[in-house]
Amino acid sequence: MDKAVSQGESRLKRLTGGRVLILDGAMGTMLQARGLRPGECPESWNLTHPDEVREVHRAYVEAGASVIQTNTFGGNRVKLSEYGLADQVREINQAAVRLAKEAAGDKALVYVSVGPTGLLGQPFGPADFDEFYEAFAEQVQAAVEAGADLIALETFSDLMEIRAALIAARGVTRLPVLAQMTFEPNGRTLMGTDAATAAVVLDSLGADAVGANCSGGPAELLAVISRMAEVTPLPLVVQPNAGLPVLIDGVTVFRQTPGDMAAFAPRMVEAGAWLVGGCCGTTPDHIRAVADALRGRRPAEREVKRRPSLASRSSLVLIPGAERLPFIGERINPTARKKLAEDIRENRFEMVLEEARGQVEAGTPILDVNMGVPGIDEAAAMSLAVSKIQAAIDIPISIDSANPGAIEAGLKAFVGKPLINSVNGKEDSLRTVLPLAKKYGAAVLGLTLDEQGIPETTGERLAIARRILDAALGYGIRAEDVFIDCLVQTASAQQSQALETLRAIGLIKSELGVGTVLGVSNVSHGLPAREVLNSTFLAMALFQGLDLAIMNPFDERMREALAASEVLLNRDPYCQEYIKRFQGAKAAPAVGKSAAGEVKPAGEAASAAAPEIDIKGQVRQAVIQGKRESIGALVASALAEGTPALDLVNQALIPGIDEVGRRYEAQTYFLPQLILGAETMKLGFEALRPHLEAKDQGQVGKIVLATVQGDIHDIGKNIVGVLLENYGFQVIDLGRDVPAAVIAETAEKEQAEIIGLSALMTTTMPRMAEVINEVKSRGLNSRVIIGGAVVTPEYAERIGADAWATDARDGVMKALQLIKDR
Repeated sequence: MDKAVSQGESRLKRLTGGRVLILDGAMGTMLQARGLRPGECPESWNLTHPDEVREVHRAYVEAGASVIQTNTFGGNRVKLSEYGLADQVREINQAAVRLAKEAAGDKALVYVSVGPTGLLGQPFGPADFDEFYEAFAEQVQAAVEAGADLIALETFSDLMEIRAALIAARGVTRLPVLAQMTFEPNGRTLMGTDAATAAVVLDSLGADAVGANCSGGPAELLAVISRMAEVTPLPLVVQPNAGLPVLIDGVTVFRQTPGDMAAFAPRMVEAGAWLVGGCCGTTPDHIRAVADALRGRRPAEREVKRRPSLASRSSLVLIPGAERLPFIGERINPTARKKLAEDIRENRFEMVLEEARGQVEAGTPILDVNMGVPGIDEAAAMSLAVSKIQAAIDIPISIDSANPGAIEAGLKAFVGKPLINSVNGKEDSLRTVLPLAKKYGAAVLGLTLDEQGIPETTGERLAIARRILDAALGYGIRAEDVFIDCLVQTASAQQSQALETLRAIGLIKSELGVGTVLGVSNVSHGLPAREVLNSTFLAMALFQGLDLAIMNPFDERMREALAASEVLLNRDPYCQEYIKRFQGAKAAPAVGKSAAGEVKPAGEAASAAAPEIDIKGQVRQAVIQGKRESIGALVASALAEGTPALDLVNQALIPGIDEVGRRYEAQTYFLPQLILGAETMKLGFEALRPHLEAKDQGQVGKIVLATVQGDIHDIGKNIVGVLLENYGFQVIDLGRDVPAAVIAETAEKEQAEIIGLSALMTTTMPRMAEVINEVKSRGLNSRVIIGGAVVTPEYAERIGADAWATDARDGVMKALQLIKDR
């Protein structure tokens, strides 16, 4: 059994005794029934109403829960600061653990509930990795000191944030950590992460169990954990809502009965769940029914072998197997590329992003990112480059540096599971780089060189590879996350070494069974017709067992060799991709020249020679691709060519953002791409504003946004605000827990055309009706849009709202329509 799996299982088995654990249900629902007021901090009750909290815990223990959660879901400093309690993180969390342990006695374990901060991570919001890390480490440390048995990360929708939370928890304690995300009806999180990608990334970071909570009802989460079960052998945890709530005659009703929940419980266990409980709307009755349905059940036996993999926020690359051959695009490397080095040195990153987008468009599944420009702050450059690249494209990356500070900066900035390029056989390198790979859940590329340099023989390279693998295993890194680069030297200088490299690849695959990587083009330095030698050597290396070639994706001969190898290695079923690529094709020259005279492979040269789209089309494409760094220059060029400013708005910017919206609705774009496109459009409009007539450059309209009184959830509202501003609205954001009178008064004072209201709890939905009544009583002409996970179109019609929005994009479209209809 995999060492990492056995460690995760053993920690849980010691606690479970090999049986399925029954988790408890909703805390907030129960506290509300006991008098928690709308807008009041639930966690403060650990100090002010300890008896009530303790009694909720006891009710779940009596219902059969074998694990109960602390009342600390919002117990981090960021959430507590909303109530002026940021300085009481320790007191609140430790009181919560004590209360739960008192209620549990010897009948149940206690797990610490850790929820999100509510902040958006960079580049879409203000929070960075360190802010998240510090907030979660502080909370977990306090709870651990009070004697908690487990840590549970719950209801996270952003992979960036839960990644920081898990790293923080692992830095504080060796207690079992359960990592759960919440998923939309489309099977992805709000920020676009699918279940398989979430499971792989959280598994790589050292979670003891992964899973899902909240979201919809048990049917929806059964589908989510079933997908997770395909890619990880870890125990799964699942805590569905009792369905989505509805408001009936002013009363919140969750439609899933205890019997409904119990019917799904055995299927959850069959899918791989070791821990089953409930979330919003579930009560002791639901948990009692689940406990009865699972009494005596043991976790299902699953045989799931981890596969080497890399991942971004919403893209998972599984490396061996029957799929097509992946590779790493090599072009974001300033070595011997003066223009790219200057782009990095001046912090423009325009060429960096163009290289990233171009390689992705050419089919590159993984990008190498190297910021090795002499004399710069490489760590700062790497952090900025990674942040910009992953905002623009969504594929895994290889963080390419010999500088540990730059490697860690890239690891903090990247959202997913990256590859570190590289470590080597030197003791100092092993001691420095491998702990970073372990901490940040990265795969690692090991170079077969040591203090004596690159060895000449296959056996010596195997020995170094074995040393790297053993050291990695010693740090707790899985063998599946180790890739070995056997290092090819130039055939022009050391011809015999090319064959030695090929032999080393085959030997390392057979002896060690780890992944292999190779910078193929090194073989041809100093020789003519390099593309011929490179493509031939690639085919030979693939036959020896090469898993990942580092190569130029624009080199047609290399791509042809890759396509042919996929056929011959049985990686292209029925030769379908090969036929699609070459049917009717004519031979093309291997290389061409760019307009600047730079020699480029034929694929890139052909792209350059293709019919160019006009300047308005380029502006439109910039919005679609989120090219914030170049939209201003494109607009300036268009104006210089005599393109009317209003034409650029109506025929380029607006069609561009419309296409972004269409892709979002088709689920080929996700929220990060939607935000990026909107920000790009806004920058383009700002560049045009001085050239527009006064009637054409004004803002679309004013909108007052607020989360209604009693409701403290505002991440959805914040996202809507970002999009509205980028569409040209003046947004007046009143925040959360806002009284109806304040909302109406602000709309009246600001003469706002629209009021946007958000509520995430059915108990606060009636406040929306109060706002509408206040608007009517004041005789305001403001239109009201309402939204939130629990809000329905029927409710919107009943209370007289002018529009109901399903999500952030729909909210913007409805606001634009209301402005148009005025």
